[in-house]
Amino acid sequence: MARKKQPKYNVGDIVVITLYGTVGKITNMKVLDGVYVYEVNNHDGFYVEQTLQHVSEQEMKKGDTEWIELNYNFTFGDLVQVTGYDKDVFRIVGFRTEVWRYKNDAWEDTIYELSRITDGEWLEADESDLTLLANAQTANAILKKMKQDKAGMNKLDLGKLKSINNSKKVSVKTNRQEIIDGLLDIYNDYQLLFDTFKDEEYKIVMDVVHNYLVKLTEKK
Repeated sequence: MARKKQPKYNVGDIVVITLYGTVGKITNMKVLDGVYVYEVNNHDGFYVEQTLQHVSEQEMKKGDTEWIELNYNFTFGDLVQVTGYDKDVFRIVGFRTEVWRYKNDAWEDTIYELSRITDGEWLEADESDLTLLANAQTANAILKKMKQDKAGMNKLDLGKLKSINNSKKVSVKTNRQEIIDGLLDIYNDYQLLFDTFKDEEYKIVMDVVHNYLVKLTEKK
């Protein structure tokens, strides 16, 4: 009789998040699609076992590790406006956090990678320069409207979208499977745009999203 796979970690274990090199305590765990996933420091989102390591397994000198809490206000697939590009709408296709440390100062910057909806033009922007127009789920409906009319984005009430998102906090999806699903939605949206308009800019975005999907699936 086959034995049920046991979790590698338990609630209360101190682990290193190898993606960031930060240390935290496991505060929850569950099984997702047959795989154990773990919550760290009561933050939204879960990590798979391959992205964690017992702190005792890390050969570190004292002072090599610090606690860093990262909170993202946006995620894959969100529609945003960018300061200085008030008439344009962009979709988030990636993001990264840069950690800066100096003798008398320290900070973290989150940089978002964006693709302009109308032509796929690439842009990077700081989190402080972004305004949420629609979360990933709502964005899909908006893009369907755009596909029916290439100028459809000009007909959207962007002011109304901003007011809706200012009055209702949108939770950020950090669950791995949800991120993959969001990236697949983005890929399919741009596949249809490329097939319709034959613009190579859309193909570039598809390639970028494909690379993110490969990285995520390799972490199973």
